[in-house]
Amino acid sequence: MSNSFEGKHVVISYDDKICTHAGECVRGLPQVFDPKRSPWIQPGEISYEAAEQVIRRCPSGALKVRHV
Repeated sequence: MSNSFEGKHVVISYDDKICTHAGECVRGLPQVFDPKRSPWIQPGEISYEAAEQVIRRCPSGALKVRHV
């Protein structure tokens, strides 16, 4: 299932069916991706460039980002 999380500058989509839980997102942007929080993805005011740089490292392709 794909979920979307909207911030000021980006919308981050997450597909839990293909996520391999490699943790690249959590290590790269812990202020946005925090599995101890609900919802665990909170884009806030993160820029597209910062989000895209980390999401590009997602090995499963479970994360996508787009401009708001």
